[in-house]
Amino acid sequence: MEHDLHLGVIPPLAADQWAGADLRRVVDFARAIERLGFDSIWANDSLVRPRIEALTFLSAAAAVTDRVMLGTAALQPALRRPVQTAQVLASIDRLSRGRFTVAVGAGFPGLSEVEYAASEVPWPQRFARLDDTVALWRHLWTGSEPNAFHGKVLHFDDIPRGITPFAPAGPPVWLAADTSAARARAGALYDGWLPYPPTPEGFSSGLAEVRAAADRAGRPTDAVSPALFVTVLVTDAADGGRAELDHFAIETYGFPLEAIEQIQTFAAGTPDVVAARLCQYVDAGARHLVCRIGVLGPDPFLAQLERLRLVKDILTS
Repeated sequence: MEHDLHLGVIPPLAADQWAGADLRRVVDFARAIERLGFDSIWANDSLVRPRIEALTFLSAAAAVTDRVMLGTAALQPALRRPVQTAQVLASIDRLSRGRFTVAVGAGFPGLSEVEYAASEVPWPQRFARLDDTVALWRHLWTGSEPNAFHGKVLHFDDIPRGITPFAPAGPPVWLAADTSAARARAGALYDGWLPYPPTPEGFSSGLAEVRAAADRAGRPTDAVSPALFVTVLVTDAADGGRAELDHFAIETYGFPLEAIEQIQTFAAGTPDVVAARLCQYVDAGARHLVCRIGVLGPDPFLAQLERLRLVKDILTS
């Protein structure tokens, strides 16, 4: 369908869903995702539940893959020290030979406030802190002088020189957020936009805002890569997978599917139905589909991965 369409997968990293299985199998997931022809592997980020840490997983994935892009969907920079994180990200970029994309977010009210407190980071000014952190990373990645940074929130002097990334500009940084203010910031400051709006119309209108903001900032309107975070379930179930997705939503968020689908994108059903749903977003402008498979644990994930390949074949035929 689209020669420039990219489809990636988020493997299950939450350890409490594995029921005692060997967590080292996530490395096999990375191999399988690449072997089955997907374009990218993504890791999500949280302190709310036990999970394999996102950047640790992506470092391991870089060592066992050769082709697929690696990415965060999404990283919360506030949970980490910003100067050290710049070096970690540059290191992964080097280890993957430039196959790395960093999608970032500032978290969610209520849920993420606990994570900020555990990281000893104040919740107020979180958006300015996020933009400052990305600007600091880019400053450090390019080796620019002086070795100081003073933003709205972050202030550093005498920063030690660290490792530089694979490419001089560093890995692309996408913004995973979907408010009016976030769309303006994505257009002005970021290399990509990763939302999960529940309707294709919402994606289309949001992308228009991102591109208008890029234009106002003097950037090309195509400077921002349009991506979509979507939860996918390929199933022949008579209810189109709603019962299974409802269980997934409750286990993941503590809320039923009917509440979560008001704010997030879902695509469930047979391969043809899932492909048709995703095509609506492709028609709305999405070019990178970041697919979180709506099952819990390793074995259901691997079964779904095989079925998702059928969807990919339909989309790219």
